[in-house]
Amino acid sequence: MMWTLFLTAALAATASPAPTASPAAARSLAPDSRCFELRTYTAAPGKLDALHARFHEHTTTLFRKHGMTVVGYWVPKDKDKGAENTLVYMLAYPDCAARDKAWEAFRADPEWVRVREASEKDGKVVEKADSVLMNATDYSPIK
Repeated sequence: MMWTLFLTAALAATASPAPTASPAAARSLAPDSRCFELRTYTAAPGKLDALHARFHEHTTTLFRKHGMTVVGYWVPKDKDKGAENTLVYMLAYPDCAARDKAWEAFRADPEWVRVREASEKDGKVVEKADSVLMNATDYSPIK
């Protein structure tokens, strides 16, 4: 979505280069960058409030418990960009190996399993989830 690209650019982050990235692109990456993850969730119809409640009341605390740094949460302003069913958030990790370990621990956490099951007793809350891993550029104010 265009708003996802705008948000990414506004945060001065860039996607990890593909193996065929030009040397110039690789030179622009911060060698000390954390691993950033931009996640976009599309809520199931009528479930955006339930998704917000799950994050507000449980998920954020569990992210922190598992070493994930919450950079922020956003919703699109425009209806045609998903204002009625979309949650966008960014997490940061020391590196991508730490990200993988954190998500593994998060998904296995009995508290998360309980919360997810309780929030989905009347059906799935998230219809679609997209994830983009990113490295900061060397000129980014956040690394």
